[in-house]
Amino acid sequence: MKTKIIRETMAGKGKLSGIKRAVTVFCGAICYAVKTVPMTVFAAEGTGAITQPLDNLKTLVTAVIGAVGVIILAKNVMEFAQAYQQQDSSTMNSALKGIVAGVIMAGISTVLTFLGF
Repeated sequence: MKTKIIRETMAGKGKLSGIKRAVTVFCGAICYAVKTVPMTVFAAEGTGAITQPLDNLKTLVTAVIGAVGVIILAKNVMEFAQAYQQQDSSTMNSALKGIVAGVIMAGISTVLTFLGF
């Protein structure tokens, strides 16, 4: 009695795994066919309506960063002048770092334009 149950169970698993294999092969073939068949895409010629808001946002962000950079640059130049007058080397180092950061921020729009953004 036990051997009959075991044989039936094993036979059922064999059929099920065969079905699973067939489904797997079928799905793989469909995925391969979909990926390899070239598809025609009909895109609109004018993309300005989609990209214009992003371009405006990019221009605004770079302008704000440049303006903040100029403010930081001016503040740190004045801070460096005061530190030089008082011969305070730690404040001079801090001011020089701020000057470099201000120059980088002020020139970021030029760098991004040069890179093509």
